[in-house]
Amino acid sequence: MDEKMHTGSCLCGAVRFRTRGSLRGVIFCHCGQCRRQSGHFVAATNVADERIVIEGGDAITWYAASNEAKRGFCSRCGSLLFWKHGALDSVSVMAGAFDKPTGLFAECHIFVADKGDYYSIDDGLPQHARSTDKIVVAED
Repeated sequence: MDEKMHTGSCLCGAVRFRTRGSLRGVIFCHCGQCRRQSGHFVAATNVADERIVIEGGDAITWYAASNEAKRGFCSRCGSLLFWKHGALDSVSVMAGAFDKPTGLFAECHIFVADKGDYYSIDDGLPQHARSTDKIVVAED
């Protein structure tokens, strides 16, 4: 079993986390919610709930962005940290919150039909108008 450890935190350090095991490739999400919350697009990986330990949970504010999913951010510094679908036993973790070296790799772009009109996507990664069969998203 892969027991690789990854650590990370919010900008102010009030929320820290550590994960155990392999992480999914980084998905770039260009949906309207991600763009509005982050100011651009979101880059996130994913980890099973039982493979993440979060310290400073009292500093996390969870915003119910839809009937199906919520977004977790630090209530002190505002760092976007997590995205959690209520029907899944995993959590998406923002790639930029991890300490280096991350060992992460870019996988694909989703919701490119909703991307901002001020940038282009030209990195050669697969692009999906909405999502893929293997990535569960909120439908709201």
